[in-house]
Amino acid sequence: MCARRGRASPGLELQVAELLLAVEISNTTITIGAYRGGALISDWRLATDARRLTDEYAALLQTLFDQRGLDSRQIDSVALSCVVPTLTTRFVELSRRWIGCEPVVLGPGVRTGVRILIDDPREVGADRVANAVGAHYKYQGPVIVIDFGTATSFDAVSADGDYLGGAIAPGLAVSATALAEQAARLYDVELSRPKTAIGKNTISSMQSGILFGYVGLTEGLIARFLDEMGPAKVVATGGLAQLIAAETDMIEEVDPFLTLEGLRLIHDMNAGAQKAESP
Repeated sequence: MCARRGRASPGLELQVAELLLAVEISNTTITIGAYRGGALISDWRLATDARRLTDEYAALLQTLFDQRGLDSRQIDSVALSCVVPTLTTRFVELSRRWIGCEPVVLGPGVRTGVRILIDDPREVGADRVANAVGAHYKYQGPVIVIDFGTATSFDAVSADGDYLGGAIAPGLAVSATALAEQAARLYDVELSRPKTAIGKNTISSMQSGILFGYVGLTEGLIARFLDEMGPAKVVATGGLAQLIAAETDMIEEVDPFLTLEGLRLIHDMNAGAQKAESP
């Protein structure tokens, strides 16, 4: 949690978050959520662009808030998950200079309430930790979280909220692009459902192989996870989650804002510590 601009004074307690900005930066997409009182009141998705400077992102955020009729001056807290190091630096700078607060950046030393039970906990991406936190809070019990992004990650979370490990596969869009780039007579196709699995032309054949083939990959990994961890709820998130979930009964929930919810919860866990450390 951070002090609102122009209101921080030595010796005074920090204000409860009036408006929390949760920002998840992946390799291809930046997902932003504005939370008031724990409720998501607005959200945006942007293309990740490591070339944009801090002031450019600040101006873009201001425009987005203006378009929704929101007052950006009410933002007094920021929670950040980022897998692009350059943009971590820029969004921390944005938070300090434009918003006037110290963000909670998901990483080593940040409280999450999750025990990461793998060989090297530092290897787990911040977005996967946020997903584990959000899934445990919202769904309880054992959960398998599938995040359909640049890569598709499969993560196992125990009934106690422990992160047990997972699997990483090439993302659906990445796979489709690689196929078009590496095969001389194939090309980019729209990622949509073909009428039949047996394609009658190059486009429908590629769509079948990409989409239905990926469904098979998804179901196969879910089945293997369930064999190893026992019964678990299966939750999907990410930009392409709905496309895959529509083709299988093994995905029980599609939660497009799971990562943001995890970030919100992690912010709340760490707000007290930041408050105590502030002068």
